[in-house]
Amino acid sequence: MSYALITGGSGGLSRALAIRLAGAGWGLAMVTRNAASMGSFTGPAAQIIEADCATADGARQAMRQAIAAFGTPPAALAHCAGNTLIAPLHKTSDEQFRQAVSANLDSAFFTLRAWIDACLEHHTQGAAVLVSSVVARIGVTNHEAIAMCKGAIEALVRSAAATYSPKGLRINAIAPGLLRSPMTDRLFVGNAEQYIAAQYPLGRYGSVEDGAAAMAWLLSPDAGWITGQVLPVDGGFSAVRPAVKP
Repeated sequence: MSYALITGGSGGLSRALAIRLAGAGWGLAMVTRNAASMGSFTGPAAQIIEADCATADGARQAMRQAIAAFGTPPAALAHCAGNTLIAPLHKTSDEQFRQAVSANLDSAFFTLRAWIDACLEHHTQGAAVLVSSVVARIGVTNHEAIAMCKGAIEALVRSAAATYSPKGLRINAIAPGLLRSPMTDRLFVGNAEQYIAAQYPLGRYGSVEDGAAAMAWLLSPDAGWITGQVLPVDGGFSAVRPAVKP
């Protein structure tokens, strides 16, 4: 059975992706820093792995445990771990900045490296998808730190795709707009929901299912001739402007 390793296992995006992949017959290795946070989550052939992918040792540990459970490196890697930070640069503390770098950029680098190492060692091929953000592609106020981290992830994707495409490894990313999830629910207080939706030309904000659908496609054979790409999943936010009616 082919299986996917999904990081950030307790998050809304990772769970939506896990449900979609499990429905297509994939096995799952769900990586989380806190196994208890997974609750009653169980999918077909699902393994829960407790590890911190923001460290080199943690990412290697997660990969070793996945290989021990399934026998080979994952054919698909979905790196969903990360956090968000909405704060202007002059009000971003050193601690907030370091947390953003660790949760987003460090975790992406160490997880992708661990997966590539395993694939090269076992002579296997596969596909990886990382998560960037619309804020890395278009300037949005009060997102300096997270925009920097996500922009670096896009650069990592392009360079790694160039390096490892001869080995049959495809590496892409999605760049979503705001996806409503347990992590972002705090942004939807009061009448904020209507203003958030109005920013998007398609007239609504995103769901974790929107992000999961794009990630699942990039991991599938249907995207077998695609690598080094960052796919906007943002309701048109980064490409077109909605009409403003008087």
